[in-house]
Amino acid sequence: MVMEPGFMLRALELMATIFIFVVGLIVLAIIVTYILDVTQTRHAIRRNYPVVAHFRYVFESLGAFFRQYFFAMDREEMPFNRAERTWVYRAAKNLDTTTAFGSTRSLAAPGTVLFVNCPFPTLGTDAAEPGEITVGPESDQPYVTRSLFNISGMSYGALSKPAVLALSRGAKLAGCWMNTGEGGLSSYHLEGGADLVFQIGTAKYGVRDAVGKLSDDKLREIAAHEQVKMFELKLSQGAKPGKGGMLPGIKVNEEIARIRGIEAGQDAVSPNRHPDINSVADLLDMIERIRQVTGKPTGFKAVIGAWGWLEELFGEINRRGKASAPDFITIDSADGGSGAAPTSLMDYMGLPIQESLPLVTDKLEEYGLKERIKVIASGKLINPAEVAWALCVGADFVVSARGFMFALGCIQAMQCNRNTCPTGITTHNPKLQKGLVPADKAERVANYVRNMTYEVGVIAHSCGVREPRELRRFHARIVTGAGQSEALDRLYAGNARKALERRNGDHGGGPNAI
Repeated sequence: MVMEPGFMLRALELMATIFIFVVGLIVLAIIVTYILDVTQTRHAIRRNYPVVAHFRYVFESLGAFFRQYFFAMDREEMPFNRAERTWVYRAAKNLDTTTAFGSTRSLAAPGTVLFVNCPFPTLGTDAAEPGEITVGPESDQPYVTRSLFNISGMSYGALSKPAVLALSRGAKLAGCWMNTGEGGLSSYHLEGGADLVFQIGTAKYGVRDAVGKLSDDKLREIAAHEQVKMFELKLSQGAKPGKGGMLPGIKVNEEIARIRGIEAGQDAVSPNRHPDINSVADLLDMIERIRQVTGKPTGFKAVIGAWGWLEELFGEINRRGKASAPDFITIDSADGGSGAAPTSLMDYMGLPIQESLPLVTDKLEEYGLKERIKVIASGKLINPAEVAWALCVGADFVVSARGFMFALGCIQAMQCNRNTCPTGITTHNPKLQKGLVPADKAERVANYVRNMTYEVGVIAHSCGVREPRELRRFHARIVTGAGQSEALDRLYAGNARKALERRNGDHGGGPNAI
């Protein structure tokens, strides 16, 4: 078909008109931007370099992308490097996690963990699955489980509906438990059929009365669900020790508000501590109240900073009798977490798990409470070696939040608090949530747990024990500042002696510090 010359001329005229119009809009935008920049007083760079200064913000955003995907080495990135994330991704997809041609991990850096292989490792025929543990023998309904690696507290609200569904279903498939986080119990937690740990935060979401106090009736309602196996009283968390949970109002929809017992659209900011817990006596009284009302094992979660109060707590337990003890203590690391938090707290407040876990387990041994109180370790323990280290030091269980976010497909975009999560995990935007298919991601969650348990077992067998919970401190060493490694049992024994020498002076913040 031959086009008429007139038609081609009109098409060229139209294209020229559109071009001129677009160029005009660009010029107008530049002029407007120039005027706004030179007249505003908040940003010096924009006032001095109008228009072009905006490229700085573009480059800042692109910089994070290029560093993550092009420039950072496999073990350089924070908070989790590419090597750590890649292992989780492959484990969750049930792909081969072996590597070749040597380790890229530095074995000389201080703090590096080295496991001590046995000359006669455990044969596969002699290996055993993780041993059975009973939590809360003093409660009416003790919790008996073999699960080694479990899902840490992440609230519905902080997480999206499909994310909670996927975690719940995956936990059921893997036979591990899932912590609800402080946001209350949703139908999505229950739908998957997994064992649940109900977390009670400082705002008492889900179990609060009209004025925000703990309600025994609400506790009974939650405990009536057979899936709810334990209750965890949260004193503090790794993302923000000394500050309560924070959920931006943009994420508090009608459903989340109903579950929590608050107003929709308003920021959900929890108190920085439980107003009704002012001492270790109050803490033990509250734990006993929850245990008596629910009939289920009850413990608490805390970041350890000041540690003098632990001596007062354990001493008070022995005075009251071991039946008064919390059934478990969850020790969270003070190096951040899945929640949004002030940088001043996330970066500087509290002790990391590498210091706090051995401290607490040593104190429990000192007061004869290690068998009575189970220890749950939490905080950046997302790979097998980290989990195995925690078991060596004295943990009975390990829980992870961000590890399971990676299993769901998290790419560490660092947008958890903006409702713009590109993978649909921490957003309530339906357009972004559609990428997260619960049925598919549940399988990845289960694969992650199974492969974690298997590879922790591989480490245990190489150390010469039958199953992971038989690992002890002498099975691992840590590289010290002098460049030589030292066995954990000797290293921490030295720390214990130093603490004993300080007992008459420094009490880690004072015996009454909470």
